[in-house]
Amino acid sequence: MPELVLPTTTVRESFLEAMDEFVAEGAEFSQTAAWIEHNAPGWKDPDAFAAFVAAVRADAAEDTPRPEWHVPCTTLWWIDGADYLGRIAIRHRLNDFLLDVGGHIGYDVRPTRRREGHATAMLQHALPWALGLGIDPALVTCDTDNFGSIRVIEAAGGVLEDVRGVKRRYWVPTS
Repeated sequence: MPELVLPTTTVRESFLEAMDEFVAEGAEFSQTAAWIEHNAPGWKDPDAFAAFVAAVRADAAEDTPRPEWHVPCTTLWWIDGADYLGRIAIRHRLNDFLLDVGGHIGYDVRPTRRREGHATAMLQHALPWALGLGIDPALVTCDTDNFGSIRVIEAAGGVLEDVRGVKRRYWVPTS
């Protein structure tokens, strides 16, 4: 049964396969796309992958060095045993960009595992984590033409606040 966990090296092979799927799909403008762009060549080395996992986990700490436009972020991986299925990021606070476009929570499911209910389950399981970080409600956004994400967010109780450009902005209760 899938579960949300902190990033772990135990799913390295499946993670690498998933990243290849995102590349083949042409992933862009997501955290996963940024990971691929900046880290992918080194992931084949287990030590480099372990360092990547440690850095992703460390991003949750307030005192971790980061670009000034980034906020602390807890990243969780949705796994089933040794299978990496997706990731969800919980941003601890909103800056102007996140308030307008990105929201508190962002997620993606590996392409070959979509339409299996993973995004819905991930978001439901992440809401208590967000509440534990003092986030209630959580802002979750999606593109206006992403009907799958619209269903996921609304299934979690998301209430549409507005549409800004190509983004739908929902407030989702975490308690």
